[in-house]
Amino acid sequence: MYSNNWLHNHFCDKYVKLAHKKGFRSRATFKLAELNNSDKIFQLGMTVIDLGSAPGSWSEYAVSKIGENGKIIACDILPMVPIKNVHFIQGDFREKIIFDKLLNHVRSTSVSVVMSDMAPNISGHSCIDIPKSIFLCNLALNISKITLVSGGTLLLKLFQGEGFDTFLKKIHNLFSIVKIRKPNSSLASSREVYIVAAKKK
Repeated sequence: MYSNNWLHNHFCDKYVKLAHKKGFRSRATFKLAELNNSDKIFQLGMTVIDLGSAPGSWSEYAVSKIGENGKIIACDILPMVPIKNVHFIQGDFREKIIFDKLLNHVRSTSVSVVMSDMAPNISGHSCIDIPKSIFLCNLALNISKITLVSGGTLLLKLFQGEGFDTFLKKIHNLFSIVKIRKPNSSLASSREVYIVAAKKK
């Protein structure tokens, strides 16, 4: 359960208010918009995989950038309200049946971007939360190894702490360009950063 203090801070957050005003699904839209503005992640006609997509903020933003000829395959264990031109698969992609569904939707096309805003349920203890975050990032990295075209981009969220540098080395081994970003719309108190890894080797 959320504390009263957390709820107060959340609903007083300017990005939460702005997301509500603009009709966005969550404040996460602003994070992806900042990342795209700085790193030019999306182009018209791309195929994109969105991992941990619910409630749909990233898919909603990305589909506006890739156009009607683009394609998004989104996946989450939680339900997601449909978005035009986004194919949503509900389930855990660690399960073979869900993973196969995801692959079936990208077999006939070239995946240019894999993005993941996945995060574990936060306990507030970094010794628990950071390993869980890295585990999820490794899942996203493995998906990118299988599906991304040469030259493709991986975008993911990761919590800073023990194990961060080791995971970052894995990213450098697979991508030619690796940048660490902290969007303005990300809470200053949060350990989260975003890795933009471009030009898959």
